[in-house]
Amino acid sequence: MKLVSWNVNGLRAVLKKDFLDYFTATSPDVLCLQETKCHPGDVAQVEWPAGYTAYFSAAVKKGYSGTVVFTKRPPLSVREGIEIEEHSLEGRALTVEFEDFYLVNVYVPNAQHELRRLDYRQRWDVDFCTYLQTLEKSKPVVFCGDLNVAHKEIDLARPKANVGNPGFTIEERAGFDRFITAGFVDTFREFEPGPGHYSWWTYRAGARGRNIGWRIDYFMTSAALRPRLKNAWISPEVMGSDHCPVGLELS
Repeated sequence: MKLVSWNVNGLRAVLKKDFLDYFTATSPDVLCLQETKCHPGDVAQVEWPAGYTAYFSAAVKKGYSGTVVFTKRPPLSVREGIEIEEHSLEGRALTVEFEDFYLVNVYVPNAQHELRRLDYRQRWDVDFCTYLQTLEKSKPVVFCGDLNVAHKEIDLARPKANVGNPGFTIEERAGFDRFITAGFVDTFREFEPGPGHYSWWTYRAGARGRNIGWRIDYFMTSAALRPRLKNAWISPEVMGSDHCPVGLELS
């Protein structure tokens, strides 16, 4: 089963590029998008690749945040949010339930400039991990998306220059550690232990061409799914957003 995740930084914007060609050529069983910045009606006229059903979660604020899941495999259930009202207004999480696992598509809040939203981000991290552990009581969990944190120094090109900046604070990294302590597996690191692999680059100063990036997009799984991990990858060659797609294949 092939799963792909991508922060598209605006679904309507990426549709004007080669998104549909990429979608068709890649043909994942499930495609999870973040930062869609639209409501379903905004893209109602789009002809998506055949065989997929789309499930949207949109922010109340127009042109902001948002997630969508396209799936070939009919889910048993679909739910928005993480069952806490404080986190329900920005369309940041979609859970699709399959027979053998839950898949959670997530766009984690950014701590923002001057860490204005770090307190909220910390509450999110705690509540989201609790939500995942609740799901896990029923069946294993896969969660994917833009987690807005580089976990370790190896996960960004210039760690020393970014200590304390949004996405690389002690608090945000501790939030990621909470997932690891809870038993979740960073699937990319199961296959690639080395440096230089990133999924986001600032648009400034030609950072992408020089590969001055951050790995902030992930596929994480319950430990119970580790035997089914077949491959995990990052696709930096795919353009159209400041992020690139990441993928996971399960046997």
